[in-house]
This record gives sequence, structure tokens and C-alpha cells, in this order.
Amino acid sequence: MKILLNRKPIEGPWGGGNLVVKALSEMLSQYGFEVVYQFSDNIDIIFMMDPRPSDLRISINEIIAYKKHNPAVKIVHRVNECDARKGTDGIDGLLRECSSYTDMTIFVSNWMMKYHLDKGWNCQNHDVVINGVDHDHFRPGEKIKNGKINIVTHHWSNNMMKGFDIYDMIDEFVGKNNGYTFTYVGRDQGNFRNTHTISPVFGEELGRILGTFDVYVSGSRFDPGPNHILESLACQIPTYVHAEGGGATEFAGLNHTFDNASHLLDILQAENFSANSMKTHSWKECIEQYQRIIQRRLL
Repeated sequence: MKILLNRKPIEGPWGGGNLVVKALSEMLSQYGFEVVYQFSDNIDIIFMMDPRPSDLRISINEIIAYKKHNPAVKIVHRVNECDARKGTDGIDGLLRECSSYTDMTIFVSNWMMKYHLDKGWNCQNHDVVINGVDHDHFRPGEKIKNGKINIVTHHWSNNMMKGFDIYDMIDEFVGKNNGYTFTYVGRDQGNFRNTHTISPVFGEELGRILGTFDVYVSGSRFDPGPNHILESLACQIPTYVHAEGGGATEFAGLNHTFDNASHLLDILQAENFSANSMKTHSWKECIEQYQRIIQRRLL
């Protein structure tokens, strides 16, 4: 069975979607799929990560044109985007329009599914698959022994909606409170004064860094299915997220949320951090879910 991924995997630190592409590319062959990245004869399934045109992927318009000449092909759309995520306008409408052509939708969180279904969604065949984590890379590590509470977060994107209002507040807080440190891993906005910044890293190196910290904070808003939270949870770091975190709130749990900067400071200063209840699954388990859903609900 031949499956087209409309995006190729990229090596190096990149957004969370690239992790899914890599996992699909590496593991789908175990279930009898031949993975391709360009149109060819006899494609059975097109797995669409993002419908927009780009040098990195095949667009929805090209996919629709292929299906007109090959009507037996099934289109699976993995949805990990919305306008609320980055304060954009038009993404929701585009995705909703795509749902008129797709045979199945797989959302990356229950929050993401409800968000789009509430706005109107044409494809009635849908399910949820939460991303996996490489547990060989993301696991508990030996903590920093400096007598302080060491706080961390990490993002590939430096979009303001990732929570930089919260991170700027933490930056100011640790500058006035010697018992705390804050480390930001990834692309920042260049405004920190008291924060230790680390350029984007991924995989084993990222997991090694994260596992050494005491508490993880995410100020991200309306995040569809954030890998940064899953990676933190896999490292078994107490993880606290913004109450408007979308998928972040779903993953971290309602008892690990803060409403605003003041509420977060109360949590940090209480130093009574508790473990999150969600258990992450591996990429193998994630791809098995995709395979089971596609086989059961589409073929």
C-alpha cells in the first residue's frame, strides 16, 4: 500500500510537525506501507500535514487535482493549526474548506478537535492522536545542584503567543530573587536580561538539558498539540501551563495551570511542585494509533 506524505522530513532542530513526519517516514513501512513524497501512480493514501503551498510540501490544490484523476485515493488530514495559535486570520477558514475534500481528519488533541468542530467541520470521519515522544532522549536526569529552583522552557518559534509576556515576567523575577534561575532553550526575542538562553537544539541533547531542571513553565496560548509539553512530561518535570494553553492545558492537567503572571509567581514561590498525571507514549505507539485508525476507519 502506497502512502504519500505531503512533506519531507528535515534534519536538525525544527517545529514539532517535523517529528511526526520523521516518525511516519521511519515506521510506516513496518505496517506494509510504501512511503513516498511525490505524486506517482497507484497512491492509496495521501497524508496531508499542512495544506498551504511551500517549498517543503505539496499543497491542497495539487492534492485535489491528483484526486480528480485518481478518485480512489483517500486523503487523511492531520490538523495541528488554528488562527488562535498565532493571532492570524484565515487559517481556520482554509482548514474548514479542506475538510470538504478530505476522507479523514486526525486532530492532535481533543482541544484542537473541539475548537474546529465548534466552528463547523465538513469531514465527519475524525479522531485524535496525540504525538509521541522519544523516551530514549526525553527522560528524568540528574538535577542541577546549585541550591536554587531552576526553571526552564523551550520553543522552536519565537512568536509572541508562545508566552513571552510570561517569560519576560520570569526574567524580571529571577533578577530580583537569587534563589531562582530561568533558562530558555530555542529561539527567543532578544529581550532577556537575567535568563540563560540556549540556541535551538533537539533530540538527545535537548532531552539531556531539560531533564536537569526542577520545574517547567509554558506561557503558550491556544497551542494545538504542543510537543514542548509532551517532552517536559516525559522528563517527569512538574509542568505548569497557562490556563488558555489549549492543548498544553489538556496535557498538563487543570491542576497545573496558572491564570496570569501573578498566579504563576505564587506557584513558583510556594515551591510545592507536584507531578503531572498524564503519561506520554512513544512514537512507536503513536504511529501504531495512526495505522489502526486508518485501517479501521478508512480502508
